[in-house]
Formats: sequence, structure tokens, C-alpha cells
Amino acid sequence: MTSTPDALSIALDETSDPPLRPLPVSVAGLLAELGAPPRLVAHLRAVHEVAAQLVDWLARHRPELAVDREAVLFGAATHDVGKVLHREELSGPGSRHEEAGRELLLARGTAPELARFAGSHASWHAPGAGVEDLLVSLADKVWKNKRVADLEDLVVAELSRAGGRPVWEEFLALDEFLTAVGEGADLRLAWQAAHPVHA
Repeated sequence: MTSTPDALSIALDETSDPPLRPLPVSVAGLLAELGAPPRLVAHLRAVHEVAAQLVDWLARHRPELAVDREAVLFGAATHDVGKVLHREELSGPGSRHEEAGRELLLARGTAPELARFAGSHASWHAPGAGVEDLLVSLADKVWKNKRVADLEDLVVAELSRAGGRPVWEEFLALDEFLTAVGEGADLRLAWQAAHPVHA
């Protein structure tokens, strides 16, 4: 019988197929403390990787766009933390994890401006959603090569405003980048699926 890797191992150990950056140590510790299921930790790491690729691309492509990189990475690494409390949503639909995740992070001392991503990652049209919220939402979709036109349109509008380039030019640039990211989706999905839903 083989043992199931613990949350810290899944969150921090080096991977090569696919190559994934480790989660922030503070997030890995939190997930371990909460007894996060292996599949959840794997999912958060895959989304965190794509968020890192996205903010790196933005820094090169549109440096005029002010983005809080650390906030986006924290948001991607914790967006589904509420599924620790609503485990049925690991393998089925549901949104109860969103507010539960925000409240869980707040109760653990996370600043409200960072805890918000757990509650906002599925509502990019909400009033007050900023560029960081859009990027966390986008990473949560494109990690598995899911394209959501209205979400991408909002990101394109931010790019166009920041750089003064026509919307269609920014659309083409973002589309090219997201297509390239999508090419790694099968490896990320397989890596996530290799981790059990229950510990």
C-alpha cells in the first residue's frame, strides 16, 4: 500500500511533468493545517502556476498595467480554500465554498483585500472587481484550457486602457498567450487527477 502525499509535499515538492512553481510557504502551511484534500492542493498549485505565467506575461506585454503580483498569486493559491469545508464541491458543482473560503481566511488573520479572492473568483462582473480579481478568475479557467469570452473581454479592456492600443490588438495578443498556456492543460489536468479527492 502506498501512502498519499501530504499537503506540504503536493504544495512544495519539485514537479517536472508538468513543471509547477511551489505554492507560497505560508499557503502550503495553511493547507496542511486545515487538512486540505490532496486534489484541492494540486488544483490550487496548478492555478497558481498559470496565474504566475499570466502576471509574468503582463509585466512583459503591458507593463503600464498596474497589477499587484503578490495579491494575484495569493488569490490563485487560495481561491478554492473553502472546499476544505465543502468537500462535495471538489468533485461536483457548487458555490458554497466561495463565501466560506473568504470567511475562513479572514478568521485565520488574512487581510480582507487578500481573502476576497476566495469569494470573488467566480463573480468577475461584480461591482468593484479589479484587475487582480479578473486575473485570478482567468487563471482559474485557462489552467484547464477553458476559455470564457466575457471574462477575457474584461481583461482585454484593461489592457487596452493601460496601453492605449486598440482592443482588437490586445485581444489578439491575449488570445495568443492563452492558447499557448492552454497547450499545457492536459498535463496539468492529469497531474491534478493523480491526487485523490479524499486523503
